[in-house]
Amino acid sequence: MDLNDLLHRHQVALMRAATAPTPQARQSHDGTARCYENKIDTLRTMLGASGRMVAA
Repeated sequence: MDLNDLLHRHQVALMRAATAPTPQARQSHDGTARCYENKIDTLRTMLGASGRMVAA
């Protein structure tokens, strides 16, 4: 998975969390977003790119 794909999936997870119909669904989507944040941070480090994901 490349960086753009990870960024896209992260954004989708955030949007799903924001519109989740239940607290459980929101928590699940937030967890998915955090997993993508970790993968993005790891890949950026491997690529020598600066910047760490900052949760809003």
